[in-house]
Amino acid sequence: MSGENTELLARDGLPPLREVMRRHGIEAKRALGQNFLFDLNITQKIARAAGKIDEGTVIEVGPGPGGLTRGLLVEGARKVIAIERDARALPALAEVAAHYPDRLEVIEGDALTVDAAKLGEAPRRIAANLPYNVATPLLLKWLEQAEQFASMTLMFQKEVADRLTATPSTKDYGRLSIVTQWRCTVKQLFDIPPRAFIPPPKVTSTVVHLIPHPQPLYPADPRDLEAVAEAGFGQRRKMLRQSLKTLPVEANALLDRANIRDTRRAEELSIEEFCQLARAFGEMRRRGRSG
Repeated sequence: MSGENTELLARDGLPPLREVMRRHGIEAKRALGQNFLFDLNITQKIARAAGKIDEGTVIEVGPGPGGLTRGLLVEGARKVIAIERDARALPALAEVAAHYPDRLEVIEGDALTVDAAKLGEAPRRIAANLPYNVATPLLLKWLEQAEQFASMTLMFQKEVADRLTATPSTKDYGRLSIVTQWRCTVKQLFDIPPRAFIPPPKVTSTVVHLIPHPQPLYPADPRDLEAVAEAGFGQRRKMLRQSLKTLPVEANALLDRANIRDTRRAEELSIEEFCQLARAFGEMRRRGRSG
């Protein structure tokens, strides 16, 4: 079934997205990482996966002409706050807001500079078809305050989704796996083929559901955890005694303090062991400063 036909299944009574885009002269811009999701069956499926959207606030990033926005509202979202930096999409979103009085608020701006944890009322959920070019920076920003969100239901390139859910000793396991799973339970929900988008991307997309832990899994300073993970995976094929030499402490002493063998590689370490490394690194760094 084509995207145009599936639009006719929408229950909101608004015009098909292709008509909306033609009327407002909206075309996807590669510079903004835009690939608009036209299949409203899929957008409603994403909305249902987001959880209890009939309470609190749903925050959406990069709504474009409003495909996912409409899906969220059709599925009963009490309040959607959409952040859109592309002024061309604002008139189309204004029409959606008029169709759903008091349920959609649109903020014109860059989501990287907006504090999502302060938008609307709790519980706050994020649901977004993220622009590919800023998806990872946005996720890392939200993870810094993950406890402020009830859930995040986000679309990524499949290769990024695989990294988010990867386990130790697999090819996709790395820094992003560690910092994400340290903060959240992460689950891949379903893939979306390129043909569901306009223009079709060259990659498959995957919807990922993240539920933040009440607190990080193990004690660690997030900056120290980032530092040791980045150093460890910077030369992932080398033993830790070599890859950790990029840190401003002595690598073997760090590994001794963390009780980790110097012949192991970063991809073999669990999240708990990386947190051990982060705590040891923080202690050595502070001791060096005070000395």
